Parts: sequence; structure tokens; C-alpha cells
Amino acid sequence: MLRMRRGRGKRSAEVTEVPPVSRRRTEEEEAIQNARRRAAPSVREFKYNKKRVRLVSQGSDLKDDARCILYWMCRDQRVQDNWAFLYAQRLALKQELPLHVCFCLVPKFLEATIRHYRFMLKGLQEVAEECAELNISFHLLLGYAKDVLPTFVAEHGVGGLVTDFSPLRLPRQWVEDVRARLPEDVPFAQVDAHNIVPCWVASPKQEYSARTIRGKIHAQLPEFLTEFPPVVRHPHPPSCPAQPIAWEACYSSLQVDHTVKEVEWATPGTAAGMAVLKSFIAERLKSFSTHRNDPNKAALSNLSPWLHFGQVSTQRAILEVQKHRRNYKDSVDAFVEEAVVRRELAENFCYYNENYDSVQGAYDWAQTTLKLHAKDKRPYLYSLQELEQGTTHDPLWNAAQLQMVQEGKMHGFLRMYWAKKILEWTRSPEEALQFAIYLNDRYELDGRDPNGYVGCLWSICGIHDQGWAERPIFGKIRYMNYAGCKRKFDVDQFERRYTPTHSQ
Repeated sequence: MLRMRRGRGKRSAEVTEVPPVSRRRTEEEEAIQNARRRAAPSVREFKYNKKRVRLVSQGSDLKDDARCILYWMCRDQRVQDNWAFLYAQRLALKQELPLHVCFCLVPKFLEATIRHYRFMLKGLQEVAEECAELNISFHLLLGYAKDVLPTFVAEHGVGGLVTDFSPLRLPRQWVEDVRARLPEDVPFAQVDAHNIVPCWVASPKQEYSARTIRGKIHAQLPEFLTEFPPVVRHPHPPSCPAQPIAWEACYSSLQVDHTVKEVEWATPGTAAGMAVLKSFIAERLKSFSTHRNDPNKAALSNLSPWLHFGQVSTQRAILEVQKHRRNYKDSVDAFVEEAVVRRELAENFCYYNENYDSVQGAYDWAQTTLKLHAKDKRPYLYSLQELEQGTTHDPLWNAAQLQMVQEGKMHGFLRMYWAKKILEWTRSPEEALQFAIYLNDRYELDGRDPNGYVGCLWSICGIHDQGWAERPIFGKIRYMNYAGCKRKFDVDQFERRYTPTHSQ
């Protein structure tokens, strides 16, 4: 935890002012804001759980001549319901300092395309507008954090730096690069604002399965699944306001593929994401437990893009869904299992397994069985281009791939079938995993995410599949086929939706 040096002696500031809004709130938004106010007038009066925070730097003292506190927003791209943002404001309020927020726009990130960047940037535009309403300066810095952030810290007299958390390799390297370049007298803290139970608290080791982590998470939910206090209008104005952001000009700094177009069904930003949550609770939650595995039924939350970009908090989604447990107990329990236990298991796997995107990340038994069958004859061999265009012999697989290309999402039930068929139709498990991750990260709005890496790896490499009968190519890893899907749902109906030329 970052701490003030003794003797600072600043008086307390009143921070109970209700933030103004640029548009009229809906009844649901007002109810949520009232719940935040009931939790505490501001984060200063809130009993903040310090287990959410860990120190990245060596020193923890905030220096006396600091001119501001800085929140380096990265993964969690929202203002409210953000433990990292709240912690930064807590420090700033206690020190009676201005609060600044910055986001470092990197020119490229893995296989992300303009589809992903536009979704992200439009959401960040909403963040910037909300920050302005709260008397908080938002800065969009172009370039890698290690190149632009230390200079910003020095020029603005930042006394303490706060950032959010990702278990993935590149974001963790960004944090380390910044830590190495920060002035020694600027303490640096990290807050897990993405998970309900912080990743490093949920378990100190890689968990084997949902079975082994479920009890640990549920035991800690009463401590961590709390209401958020509000981010309030900041009473200490910035000495140097942020420069206006030329949002459209930002796109010229990108080095990404512009051919993968935006999707129509998903409007970026927290407000739109909260509207999707509202519609899920009102229209689809009741059938979530019974129909979530049927690609033809409207039963899913559809929240994954907003959760991935941190535009909506998973914790907020759980708090709102749990209000309906009396009416829809099975659906609420199933949603908690997927949104909390399964999602945080994926975070755990990526955090503790450095090979989360490689066959080497699989357990020894899985690597052994795949190696034994690596030279087995494949019934079909497809190139990456054929897979990408959805031109295989399998109309269901093609439809699932085309859904992903067109909509930026694939129904959850079909993701496993999709990945397992790639293993069956490529030259090796290594090539299969490479192709699956490439396609997922290029087209899925929630690509480049722990859930995606774990889903691809576990579908192709089995992970928890011991006990299945040995068969060609798959060895002891679970096999899926077209006939099995036909027994579970109307595959013809799904195929017709995404392949208009499909004939029965």
C-alpha cells in the first residue's frame, strides 16, 4: 500500500458532492448510483480492502512535494465500479492533490484489428467525458508506456502511480518496463480491478480445475463481493488541464489491419454495456440455466466485449444479477459459475502458467498423448486461409467461423467444437493452437483474453480430459463430432443463419 509521509498535516476535504452528468440517468443507473452512495459518500470514507492492492515499486512513501496522483488506466477502461480508479482517488483525496488519469495507446497489440481499436477508443472517449465532469484530467498518450509514461510522471510531478492488473505476458511486461524507468521516489501500486477476488489472493498457485478453485473463491466472496463507493467529483482541480484529444487523429498512429470491420450489434462504452446487462436480466436471465448451450436460443448475457475491455465491471454484473436469485436461482447460480469461477480460473491459469498460449502449457499427460498421435493421418487438412474463410467440408464449423468473422463473437457452446476440429484438420497440435489463437484474437471482440487462451488450449490439449477412450489424433483428449451437436440443438437452423447458401 502507498502511504503518506508523516507530518504532511493537511486537513480533510469534503467530497460528498454528487457528480453532474451530461445526460439524464435511467432509473436503473440512478438506483446503482444510490447504492454506491449508501456504501460511502466517497472512497475516502469507505473501508477499502487493502488486499486488492500490491506494491510494484520498492518504496511506498508518497513524497511531500507531489503535485498529483496518476492512475494509469490499462485493462479496466471505466470510471465507476473500478477498484483501481477508486484507490487512486483515495490517495489523491487523502493527500489533497489533483487526480490525473492516462491511457497509453499502443500502435499494435497482438492480432487486434481496427474492430477492436475502434471499440476501445469509443469507450475511452466516454471515459474522458466522464472524467471531465468529475474534475479529473484524462490524458491519451500515444506510444508504449515505457516510452511515454515516465516522462509524463516527471513533467507533472506525479507523487504516486496506480495501475490495474492483467495476468497476460505483454501487459505484465509493460508494468515491469515502467517500474524500471520510474523515478525511485515515485511509489507504484497495482490493483486487481478486473476480478472479484484478486488473482493473487484467490490462490497462491496454479489451480488444476474449477473444482479445485471453486471453494477458494466462494469462501472469499463475502469479503470481496461488496458494493462500490462512487468516484466523486474531485475537489482538487488539476493545475494543468489535459490537452483536448483529437480522437479521429488517433487512428493514424495505429499499425493494425483495417479490413476487419466493426460489428453492428455491440455499441462500445460503459453506458451501452450496462444497457446490455439490463436487457439480459429483463429478457434472458430466466432461460440462462436451461438454454445457454443452445446456439439458436437468446439466453446468453452477450456481455463479453464490455467485460473484456473493462467497460463494465464483472462485479457490478454479479451484484445486479444476484438481486434476482429468488426468482431465477438456477440461472443466477449458473451465471456466477461462468462469470466468476470459470473466468477467474482462466485468470489463475494465465497468471501462474507462462506457457498459457503454447502446447507446453498443457499437463504432461496431455502433451504425451498428443505427441503419440502427432503423426496420425488426418481426415482433412486445411490451410489457415481456408479455415479463416469458413470453406471446410463441415457446414456447422463454417457457420461458427462465419459468425465470429461477421459478429465478433461465437456462441460459447460452439467454441469447443470449433477448436477441436482445428486440431483434427491441421498438421500438428502446435499448428492447431497457433491457428485457433490467431483466428480468435483477430475476430473475437473479446480476443486476447485469458478466457480465449484457456479456451483454445483446453479444447485442443485436453487439460482436464483424462479418462476418455483413446482414439486417433486426439489420444485420450475429449473428441466432439457433428452428430453429437445435432443431438443437442438444431444445427440446420444455426447453419442457415450464417451460411445463406446452406441446403439440407
